[in-house]
Amino acid sequence: MKTYRTKQSDKAGQAPGTLVYIGDSIPQKTEISLIAYNADQYAKKEALLIEECVAMRVQDQIVWINLNGLYDVETLRLLDQHFGIHPLVLEDILNTEQRPKVEYFDNYIFVVLKMLYLSPEDNSTISEQISLIIGENYCISFQERPGDVFDPVRNRIQDNKARIRKMGSDYLAYALLDAIVDNYYQVMENFADRIEDLEEQLMEGGDGTLACEIHRFKRAMIDLRKQIWPLREVVGRLQRDESPLIGKDTEVYFRDVYDHIIQVMDNVETFRDMLSGLHDMYLSSASNRMNEIMKVLTIFAAIFIPLTFIAGIYGMNFEYMPELHCPWGYFAALGVMGAVALAMISYFKKKHWF
Repeated sequence: MKTYRTKQSDKAGQAPGTLVYIGDSIPQKTEISLIAYNADQYAKKEALLIEECVAMRVQDQIVWINLNGLYDVETLRLLDQHFGIHPLVLEDILNTEQRPKVEYFDNYIFVVLKMLYLSPEDNSTISEQISLIIGENYCISFQERPGDVFDPVRNRIQDNKARIRKMGSDYLAYALLDAIVDNYYQVMENFADRIEDLEEQLMEGGDGTLACEIHRFKRAMIDLRKQIWPLREVVGRLQRDESPLIGKDTEVYFRDVYDHIIQVMDNVETFRDMLSGLHDMYLSSASNRMNEIMKVLTIFAAIFIPLTFIAGIYGMNFEYMPELHCPWGYFAALGVMGAVALAMISYFKKKHWF
């Protein structure tokens, strides 16, 4: 199947707020799901329209609307009509190369961050942009494609004894952020295992592909840092900035997420240092192997230099060289050459040169 790619340069010259999807995607219809709940009630709906989601908004319930797939731009245009979302916010939602950030508006908060999870096929790391609209009694999440890390949040919402059933939309937003950040640990553990494998391969000698693997992991760490580092500022502002949409009781939970992000960033920095060390170790190992090879070749060359000299002297074949007419001259020359070679080998061993 063909994968379509739209780049930021394709929007050059267009008016601000023009809705153009930027990113990799297969054209598909946006799937909308909704969960409405309070302390006593719970309802879940799938494959809804925006109008149906608006109709299910009840004053005493928290509504979580989740959109899978951003290629259908017309569906997002309806959000502006029913929820009053600014066109520039919708433009940022469609731009999946956004830097994590938070923006405050009169009746909602806009948050952008990156969701990381492992591919079930090849255990590779998949990065996906998640956008959140946090309003009074509602939260809207936007995903690039189906599949997420929010199942633990959904399960907690189903439990009528869970704290989330008694809290507002700000706590729901915290729960979604916490699920994303907690999944970072799984990604970090996967990287830790793979870096440990690289280290073992390096200690065993490795091959020419090891340098490429180390470089690829270093690039991956740079990408991770770019996606996770700005999230510190996002969560820090959510816990510090005063907003009527963020309750005092929820700020302490955002502080906990902030601590988790710091731990993840410490892991990223540690892995970067480890990979730099592995790269230096690989270069040193390759240099040492080259030095060993050159030492062996040099020893062989040093042994054969005097032998070549002797052979060259007696290879001149002058008529008046007395050794040429000696019956034992050939064997005597070989004996001298052998003695010289043995003497040099003995000297090299005494010096521990090999």
